[in-house]
Amino acid sequence: MAQFSTPNTGVKWSLDSIALHSPTTLTVEDNVYTLHENLVVETNDSLVLDRQLTLKIDAGIEIGVRGFFKSEPTESQDSVFITSSEIANPYKGFWLFDTSEVIIRRSRIEHGGGLRVITPKFILENSVVSNNHNSTGSSTGGAITFSNGEPIVRNSVFENNIHPALGSAANARVYAIIENNYFSNNNLTNNNRPQINMGPSGEDGVLRIRHNEVIGNPEHHMVGGIAVASLTGIPTQIEVHNNIVRDNRYGVTAIGPVGGEIIENILEKNDAEIDPMNGGSGISLYNTQSMKIRGNEIRQNLWGITVIGTATADLGTTDDPGNNIFSENGNGGEIYALYNNSTNSISALQNCWIEGQESTYEDVENVIFHQVDDQGLGQVSFDPFLCGEVMGIENEELTPFKIYPNPTKSNLVVDSLEKGIIRIYDVNGKLVFTSKKELTKQPIQLNLEKGIYLIEIQSNSTRSTQKLIIN
Repeated sequence: MAQFSTPNTGVKWSLDSIALHSPTTLTVEDNVYTLHENLVVETNDSLVLDRQLTLKIDAGIEIGVRGFFKSEPTESQDSVFITSSEIANPYKGFWLFDTSEVIIRRSRIEHGGGLRVITPKFILENSVVSNNHNSTGSSTGGAITFSNGEPIVRNSVFENNIHPALGSAANARVYAIIENNYFSNNNLTNNNRPQINMGPSGEDGVLRIRHNEVIGNPEHHMVGGIAVASLTGIPTQIEVHNNIVRDNRYGVTAIGPVGGEIIENILEKNDAEIDPMNGGSGISLYNTQSMKIRGNEIRQNLWGITVIGTATADLGTTDDPGNNIFSENGNGGEIYALYNNSTNSISALQNCWIEGQESTYEDVENVIFHQVDDQGLGQVSFDPFLCGEVMGIENEELTPFKIYPNPTKSNLVVDSLEKGIIRIYDVNGKLVFTSKKELTKQPIQLNLEKGIYLIEIQSNSTRSTQKLIIN
């Protein structure tokens, strides 16, 4: 296949200059550019897309970057659209070499083979990565796959990709920052991979997955929410904080020598798995290091928390209460808030094991499986526990805000107990609406074009995001 490589002379290239230099490589019509040949940006060169445009890429074509690549319009209201020349025939994707530096903001990347990110110098913000459906493209481990260092993914939307949204290899060391993103219906192949599928972080840093919303498709019973696995024994540290994970095969899974924190997440209805022996946990730990688990809301999964093999967990102590809330996690007619399928003892003090009920010791014992049920397992210490009206009020305060009607044309009510700031972003990350929230049920009037938006409420203590549809 024909290829154009920049001459490696330290020149900043644009699409116009490439089209002028090699008209067989790139053609232009109005503000639409079409790439017909493979393109390589060499180590000393750069390619910058700094204004609103559409780049269409022919089937099977790949962009390789060894130097600098930036897709970010100068004007804040503009965006870059990168797609296939023919939706039914996707382009191969992007190969971002270890020598490259890549910045992508306010860009939409669709109908290709994803981004293979070998460089540690990668930033993607306020962008959309969706409908990438080339199963043999540049990135087969995810719509974006990482291999090195500390890439950053923030304030972006990932939807309807054939592979997981984000991934990294089992033998890579990636301590990514993944924050404030919306994930929905990724891994359309419905195989045994989650929407966020990360390998080990190594000893150099912490993998941070924070303030994301990960919404599954219940019909895809093999697709999990968030997984971090260190299958080759590389030590790994994680911070999984303040995420909403719903309608997946499982919520959060950690495998291997993985330690760290799982704190203040909402893990609900992750019950898409047909066989409870194969998944369905709000949180699952398998052969992990000690994991600190605090302040999570874990409801209506097939299992609440499962601790398996040599895994250890800390669900609360006398001086550091667990404050986890459990409700209706069960299968086969039994409720399993915590299933300790390890020989390790677990401290799990000051949690609410049965939400909305002032429980007795026997009530709580009945929803915890441990040494009392099987002498070969470790003991769970759960007394004192917190249940009843007080915890019910705290739970209401922690529940994410409600919006209705959704979809809507213009009128909207934002319902939550906390005051704060309401912000609405379009799919390119552009802020299109902001207002103070001063009422429990705050009415707002919108004048937005039809489409999908993200609505965020930020208070002094929390920040939550949901999808809003304007029809």
